[in-house]
Amino acid sequence: MSLQDEHYIFGSQSPKPSYITLPRLPQPLPVLLDFLVDCFPRVDRATWLERMQRGKMADEQGRIVDESTPYRINARLSYYREVKAEPRIPFHERILYEDEEILLADKPHFMPVTPSGTAVNECLLHRLVNRTGNRELVPVHRLDRDTAGLVLFSKKPATRHCYFALFREGRIDKQYEAIASLPMDTNRREWLVESRIEASGQWILRHNVAGEINARSQITMLETGAEIARFSLSPLTGKTHQLRLHMGLIGSQILNDIFYPVLQPKADTPDYSRPLQLLAKKLAFTDPLSGTGLQFESSLHLSACINRQ
Repeated sequence: MSLQDEHYIFGSQSPKPSYITLPRLPQPLPVLLDFLVDCFPRVDRATWLERMQRGKMADEQGRIVDESTPYRINARLSYYREVKAEPRIPFHERILYEDEEILLADKPHFMPVTPSGTAVNECLLHRLVNRTGNRELVPVHRLDRDTAGLVLFSKKPATRHCYFALFREGRIDKQYEAIASLPMDTNRREWLVESRIEASGQWILRHNVAGEINARSQITMLETGAEIARFSLSPLTGKTHQLRLHMGLIGSQILNDIFYPVLQPKADTPDYSRPLQLLAKKLAFTDPLSGTGLQFESSLHLSACINRQ
């Protein structure tokens, strides 16, 4: 059982495992332990060793790994997140809609959807499980920790594949809102941005590269000010950090982005006064089970003000 105070939850342990697929590295590492220490700098070697000794880590065959387990590209590792002092996130989620099959929630900035980093109890999934008592809740799409807005959850294992298919097959309309610097061409109002996005080899960062297009976004500039503008963004594909990268291709940067165009040093605590100005604003789809058309809009708003010229 975890203990709590105003700012921290002590002894947080995730009830479900997290997973990581081991990537191809520029410099090969002989053992798995070396990778874990490099990949998770906030967890020291002694802590990883202690978790291994308690049997808290296993490969895809369920075999317990230890300090001698070799690093194997594409191996899938399961582990249980544990945080000695988990920072409390001073914002609250909101349930906007719920029926027999799905739940839709508004996620605040700074909160991950699933356990990530130092967030175990303070992720959106854990909070919703605690509120609803439904341990079968599973998010059916991704939303970055830094991005606020709508997240759809499946409530039942037997039907969740129907909702995963909505995103996989592009049968759902997603609309984001962003406040960002002015684009290169301020006379233009609409862009269809296409690129190929791949992992950069630097942590979770992505970059645009030459090759076959795998990412598309529709961008519309809605309102302009002296230095910044409000945009509507519709991702037509679902690559990690796609909207941030595609805004960069029109010469614009989303306000308070700590990843692009240059990765900023990681702070010990996030600056809650500077949320990323990106919001998952709308979702619309036909429910695959009932055939009902559903449309949802976030109750949240971006905080940056646009000063008109």
